[in-house]
Amino acid sequence: MRGSDNLDDREGAAPPGGGLGTGVKLGGAGLIGVVVISLLLGLNTLDVLVSLQDGAPPSAPTQGAPPPSPSGPVTGDETKEFVVRILGDTEDTWRQLFGQMGSEYHPPRLVLFQGRVESACGLASSAAGPFYCSADSRVYLDRSFFEDLAKRFGAPGEFARAYVIAHEIGHHVQNQLGITAKIAQQRARGDERGSNALSVLIELQADCFAGVWGHFARQRKLLEPGDVESGLAAAAAIGDDRLQRQSRGHVSPESFTHGSSAQRVRWFRAGLESGDVRQCNTFTTARP
Repeated sequence: MRGSDNLDDREGAAPPGGGLGTGVKLGGAGLIGVVVISLLLGLNTLDVLVSLQDGAPPSAPTQGAPPPSPSGPVTGDETKEFVVRILGDTEDTWRQLFGQMGSEYHPPRLVLFQGRVESACGLASSAAGPFYCSADSRVYLDRSFFEDLAKRFGAPGEFARAYVIAHEIGHHVQNQLGITAKIAQQRARGDERGSNALSVLIELQADCFAGVWGHFARQRKLLEPGDVESGLAAAAAIGDDRLQRQSRGHVSPESFTHGSSAQRVRWFRAGLESGDVRQCNTFTTARP
């Protein structure tokens, strides 16, 4: 798979809400002391002051080490390498499909973060899981979710992780096709229950679009035995009914926002088996 250049790595960034003014406050004598100690240790005084304000220890200078790149393909980290290659493959697939529809695909950027992240859709926590923000055309992912997917939800495997990425890319496809804006208008005019129902249809279509990508990945012989089952298990693991039963002990279908396990598996399989975007019209083909 080709690695994508559309990665923004914010894992090492300070969490939103931090910054200058949150650490040590220095008086005149303290400032002089910092300058003297910095000169003795061979550290940059400005770096020391900034690190003290942020509450992080200053690091000694390294010779010949290039500064870390905030974006672009990553090497030496298997998980990041996996992410950029899945992202790149979705770009190739959707670029071809959009071309067949007489349109042009503009890929999103994928942001890796830890803990919290600021997006054009607001401040978000990793507890909310991966998400797509249509306001800035970015996918946001805290890769600790992959561990949760395997251990908490019982869906291990590389294709389960790929499904998560492909699902969020599916939301970007919806945005590019104008579906996101149209449904947002409908949701704004309805009540909470109607809004939830439309949210389910949006999510199920993103599952189907993820399956469409999986269809062509399988055609190119990129999948191994057990991969499809891994993806289906991931779709089932994060169904609303299963999550509600785990957290509440009971199921409330009227509050579903993503669809039941059976629905998510059904629509992911529809895209996977057909490879046809037209088979993913959850709004008219069938109601969940």
